[in-house]
Amino acid sequence: MFRTLRQAAFDLVTPTIVLFDWHATLVDTLDAMYHALDEALPSFEALGLSARMVKPEESRTTDDASLVAFVREHARLHPRIKAERKISRTDIFEVLFGADDEAKQIAHKAFNERYRNHFGEVHPFEGGERDILEELHTFDVKIGVLTNREREFFEHEISVVEDGSWVGLFDTAVCGGDTYWRKPNPEPILKALANLEESPGLHCWYVGDSSTDVAAAKRAGCTAVLFNGARWDKEWLEKVFPGTTEHPHQPDVIVDSFVDFKWLFEECLVVNGRYQRPC
Repeated sequence: MFRTLRQAAFDLVTPTIVLFDWHATLVDTLDAMYHALDEALPSFEALGLSARMVKPEESRTTDDASLVAFVREHARLHPRIKAERKISRTDIFEVLFGADDEAKQIAHKAFNERYRNHFGEVHPFEGGERDILEELHTFDVKIGVLTNREREFFEHEISVVEDGSWVGLFDTAVCGGDTYWRKPNPEPILKALANLEESPGLHCWYVGDSSTDVAAAKRAGCTAVLFNGARWDKEWLEKVFPGTTEHPHQPDVIVDSFVDFKWLFEECLVVNGRYQRPC
């Protein structure tokens, strides 16, 4: 169903632009995110959001249905969700509200008000990401970061990750308040490309950890690289990316780590005669 890395190296357009998701792709801010969600979810009733949640039976998967049912009843996340540390705030809101973009905007605002109480600690998701970002620049690849986080949060986080050594690495950064619509709408990707004075196309890879990121990339006409840092298995991936009329968007390639990403990028260069791996 999904390309292998070797197949992708021959099939994909070698990127001249690589855009990255921030949270749970480049960096780990999961603890602060879940603390803020714990505080935001009980406010959904007063905000009129509880009544706007999708019906569990209308969910994409049984796991999604369970998440919706539990939040509806308890106004919090199931402890298993937080223990697994595999799903982001944006994907949770996609599961809860489906196509109701206005409800998601209200939910994001409620989250941001609580996130202000918790953000601050941030670490590279795996380690070695900065070296890869610097390598991309050596091949004249423009790089950017997209996040549904507000700019005040992102600017603080990038200033402290690895003692501030990431500051200046990105050619553009698009944050949650920079566009009217958030991912999975393609507007943040298109905004980043406009900032770079570039056009959408398969030469632009968007690397993110969620179905939200994949949908945004495909809707923007770019190459969707799923970063499977949560190590979801093949069965789960096939449920989340069924390729149906209702849920058509699938990743062009899946990488399980930045070691995989580095290999894939370099192999695309090898295929195109632009790089020779060291012996």
